[in-house]
Order: sequence, then structure tokens, then C-alpha cells
Amino acid sequence: MHAILDIPPKEVSDNLELLRKDLDLKIPEKKLDRNLLIASWNIRAFGDLTRKWESEEKDNPKRDLHSVCCIAEIIRRFDVIAVQEVKANIRALRDTLKLLGEHWSLILTDVNKGDSGNGERMAYLFDTRRVKLSGLAGELVVPNEWTKVVSEKALDEQFVRTPYAVSFKSNHQTFILITLHILYGKKSSDRIKELKGIAQWLSDWATDINAYHQNLIVLGDFNIDQRGDLLDQTFLSEGLYVPPELQNPKVTRSIFNESKYYDQIAWFNGEGKRPKLSMEFINGGNYDFIGKALQNRNLSKRSLSYLLSDHYPYGPNSSCKRSNLLRSQQMSYIFSTNKTYKKRHTNLFKPACETCRRQYPEKAGFCELLPRFSGTDFSENEIKKVLSAGYQNIKE
Repeated sequence: MHAILDIPPKEVSDNLELLRKDLDLKIPEKKLDRNLLIASWNIRAFGDLTRKWESEEKDNPKRDLHSVCCIAEIIRRFDVIAVQEVKANIRALRDTLKLLGEHWSLILTDVNKGDSGNGERMAYLFDTRRVKLSGLAGELVVPNEWTKVVSEKALDEQFVRTPYAVSFKSNHQTFILITLHILYGKKSSDRIKELKGIAQWLSDWATDINAYHQNLIVLGDFNIDQRGDLLDQTFLSEGLYVPPELQNPKVTRSIFNESKYYDQIAWFNGEGKRPKLSMEFINGGNYDFIGKALQNRNLSKRSLSYLLSDHYPYGPNSSCKRSNLLRSQQMSYIFSTNKTYKKRHTNLFKPACETCRRQYPEKAGFCELLPRFSGTDFSENEIKKVLSAGYQNIKE
């Protein structure tokens, strides 16, 4: 019997190298003190596995050592990842953790009992060199007083897969991730009351000044078939925000149907009395592993879904700088020199502007940079003039 840490066959090693090269191209690099890579992944029936490098038709389960190696390579590219559909048997999860190494850890719920619970758990895997647990872990409980909005029956179904909240810390930034896997039901309207109840709970927590921390990010399998009404009537109506980049039709969630938007990530964006997320969203998307992971085995999508998943991993790339003070010091260094007042915009300005232009290709985008200059001795008008002039110089 083979073990996950054995030297893999050449065809497996070659495929893993192909996957790594693709991941290098498509997933942002982890940058110390600069970014935070958060993801959500519904890994289909992530439980037991067959201890062979390539499972056979007669084997059950189909997931094998090669597929677990691929899963680990994908997870490795993130700092913290919420995983849904972890089963009672966690053999594949344990082997994934072995591959990730001693710097990785996990925290997970107990199994959801009952037929509707499907024997599932919620889990977080995280790179302890980049992210630490910060003390809070719990499951969402909706108050009885809210039964006027969320029917008693809906609450019964909600607790089939209880949303799981865990707080983390990275670079002195504390944030709480709440992962969920909404019960699909017979039709989309079956999910509205459950989603609404969870969204209301999150909104109440975010506005509570006594809350443990107000950097709340909800992520997971919302089981939303399409963009539009279901999301609008539930999460968005309670003030949660999904950035346009993550609503892009090209950012698909299902390997079978590009029109499905099951997986979502959302947070509060400062509307009403709800605090704005202190971390800055940079970009986000999915990772399409088809054609790379297990590429040497010529599998159908259906077969691939049992070995890897029927969902793509999905998530944002956020900035998680140490503090506003550090940010101000960095900007002062870039835009100030030891020369006279009239020349303080020169020297380091052009390379800084080149960097900014790569992030904000359009001239108007430079306005988004203005808040970052707090702590420098420039007025807002001066900064606008310098950015505008620099942009023109770079373009020419």
C-alpha cells in the first residue's frame, strides 16, 4: 500500500510540475507584509481516499494519492482557505496536511448529523507563517426573536450545516471568516430565508460595538444558481458587498456550468452604520484546474469532479499592511527626497508612477491612490498634479 509521502511515479511528478507552473502564472505570489490570499473551495466529498497513485474503476472512493497531491498544490498557494464538504472520515484532509508540511494547520467543526447534514464538516486550512488563530471560533446561532423574518422551518434547515466563524490575525490585522454551505433545497426560493437570516446576523454583529472584531468576511457555497435576485434579496440587501471583480461572468464557480454562481465571498463596505473592511481588496478570481491537474489521465469532467472537485477554488487577493503608520512612511519615502521643496516630486516618483500605472491603467484610477498619501507633506491638489503629470510622462 502506498503512502502520501512516498516518492510518486514519474508521470505523477511530471503532472504536478505542470500544475505548479500553471499556478505560478495564474495565482498571485505571496508577498511578505504586502498581501493576504484568502480562498473558499467546496471540495466534493472530501473524505476517504484510495491509497493508490491512480485509482481503478472498481475502487471506492475514486479519490487517490495523485489527486490529493494536486489538491495540496492548489491549497498551498493561499494563506487561508475555507473548505466545505469535508466528510466525517478525514483521511484525505490529513494527507493533504502532511503534504503541506509543518507550517500548516487546520481547525474544523464536528460532523453535521442527520440525513440533510450529509455527514459534512467545515474546515479552515492556513499557513501559520502568514496567518495565526486569534482566539475566536464558533458556530452561528440565530436568535429566536428573528423568527418573524426567518420562519421556524427555515431555522431548522439552517442548522443542518451551521455557518462556522473563526478569527485570524495577519500582520497585526485581525479578521473573522465565516464559512457556510447553504442547503440547496428543491428551488432557489427555499434558500432565501436561510440566506436572509445569516445576512441579518452578520449585519447585527458588524454594527455591534462590543463585537470581538468587526472585520467580517463571509465565504463559501451559497448555492446561488444565478447572479441577481437571490443575492440581492439576501446578502446585498443587508449591506454586504461583493466586488465587481468577483461578480464577473468570466469568474466561474462550477466545472459543469459556467452560469452558476454557487460560491461567493462578501464583506461590509461601510454603508449605514456598518464598519468598512480595514483590509484593502486588490483583486480576485477563480483557479481553473481543468487541463492541468490530472492532465495525463484524460478524464471526463464527471470523473475529475470525484477526484478533485466540481467547484473551482475562488477568492480575493487583499492587502494586509502592518499599519497606517507604515503605509505613510513608505509613501513619504517614495514621494519625498532630500532636495529642495520644488524638486521633492522627482527622483523616486517615476518608478513609483510606473508601478501605480500597472495597478491602475486608467488615469482616473490614480484618484484611488490619494488616501494612501496620509502622513506626507503634500496637499491633495499637489498630489493630483504630480500624479497627472507623472501619468502623462509615463505614457509618452
